Amino acid sequence: VGFHFVYKSLMWHFVKCLSKVHINHIYCTRALATVGPSIPFNQTQNCKHLEGLVSAQVQLCRSNLDLMHSVVQAARHVRTTCRKTFSDMRWNCSSIELAPKFKPDLERGTRESAFVYALSAASISHTIARACTTGELRGCSCGPITSELQGAGYRWGGCGDNLNYGLLMGSKFLDSPMKVKRSGSQAKLMNLMNLHNSEVGRQLLSAAVEIKCKCHGVSGSCSVRTCWQGLQELSLVAADLKVRYLSATKVVHRPVGTRKQLVPKDIDVRPVTDTELVYLHSSSDFCSRNEKMGSSGTQERQCNKTSNGSDSCDLMCCGRGYNPYTETLVERCHCKYHWCCYVTCKRCERVVERYVCK
Repeated sequence: VGFHFVYKSLMWHFVKCLSKVHINHIYCTRALATVGPSIPFNQTQNCKHLEGLVSAQVQLCRSNLDLMHSVVQAARHVRTTCRKTFSDMRWNCSSIELAPKFKPDLERGTRESAFVYALSAASISHTIARACTTGELRGCSCGPITSELQGAGYRWGGCGDNLNYGLLMGSKFLDSPMKVKRSGSQAKLMNLMNLHNSEVGRQLLSAAVEIKCKCHGVSGSCSVRTCWQGLQELSLVAADLKVRYLSATKVVHRPVGTRKQLVPKDIDVRPVTDTELVYLHSSSDFCSRNEKMGSSGTQERQCNKTSNGSDSCDLMCCGRGYNPYTETLVERCHCKYHWCCYVTCKRCERVVERYVCK
């Protein structure tokens, strides 16, 4: 449910589109949202054929066709950012590459799926907010200018990222499937979990607003700075989410007052906060291949012999040991600057030792 289905559909069509060797990225982006790349991109032939979309999403697509490009971009950002963020962990988000056929690590209510839902919510709002700034979306423009003054030599201006519009449209699109009434207590529980984690992603994105400035003045004196509010890169939000992934709370559905809520499974744990990731089912240790648990194992994974962190050979290889191998790197070296104005370099070879898990 939710962004998983949207991600599956969009990325699946994106792969199909690229496989047709459509060099033009704009055409490819349009074609991926159709049943087949031969169908033109318009309201009647496109939105209703996007697999996995619920009625509210189809309506949003119909009324905001240009928004779909941001949805596609967000899906791609989720894939690349998740892989990069967890490249030093046993679980390295590799199963996200299997769209549209995910493994249980992303299908069940695990802490891994909690991270992906939160990152998805942050990504789609982040991408839409940035698209407003660049003029890619007709329904929005620059973010509002705050009334707060920075002091002498500072002035508000520029074009800030439109976070408010990004959060509004992102949540409308992403949360719609999870608000559809479904039969079965497990489905309802999964929806509650996913809605909570999606909101965590948006909360952290809202906290990732920073002041960006551009200098003005004679000879670079920077006597005046024009400033605006902009979002940090998605990778920084993902790093913050990773911290919350590591400290996520296992929850159950229990009566609290007059209705049921997600509460910590261990009754002595403090109540869940709105910036804390939650999950329903424990995960594999991801040491060995286990298709039922969605674990690819860490065999042949590269590790760091000198590290004490999660990428260390001891932790990554789960005590199985590791094998060394050598790799020859070709690098630019002995570079020399010539007046004016170019640089020449030699090519040097360097042999490095690497390690992979047994």
